Amino acid sequence: MMSRPVVRFMAVVVAASAGVIFGVGLAVSRMTDPQKVKDFLDIAAIPQGGWDPSLAFVMGGAAVVAFFGLRIDRWIGKPVVAQSFSSLPTQEIDRPLVLGAALFGLGWGISGLCPGPALANLGIVPSSVAVFIAAMLAGSWLAGALPRFSKGRQVIAVATE
Repeated sequence: MMSRPVVRFMAVVVAASAGVIFGVGLAVSRMTDPQKVKDFLDIAAIPQGGWDPSLAFVMGGAAVVAFFGLRIDRWIGKPVVAQSFSSLPTQEIDRPLVLGAALFGLGWGISGLCPGPALANLGIVPSSVAVFIAAMLAGSWLAGALPRFSKGRQVIAVATE
């Protein structure tokens, strides 16, 4: 059995590796390009041939990976660098979820950026996303600070003990 510091270090290595893979994937697929994202979201441009469906393949690939990744606990039983797999506290579709999804979609459509690509852009063209990142962090903090939206839920859980 690995010692606690080794398990924590391995958890950081695994998380950092996943983040690098994710960031490279975003850059290679051009999901870090706000115009590419806006061209994908502009379905009204379909009749003129201006719609870019290529990001649907990126999302489809992500859905396939997630489908298997979220079911891996059924086969391996226990994660390598954590005590247990984390699970969502609820599967309920409630008002905060719908409101949050609508606000996320609105921000994504206006800016052409969502959090992952925006963070990946920090390594590519930081000046173009600095204001977006600051606003995203402020919005996340504000939503977490408002009890009616957070409902006392912990947003990020780290299981390394």
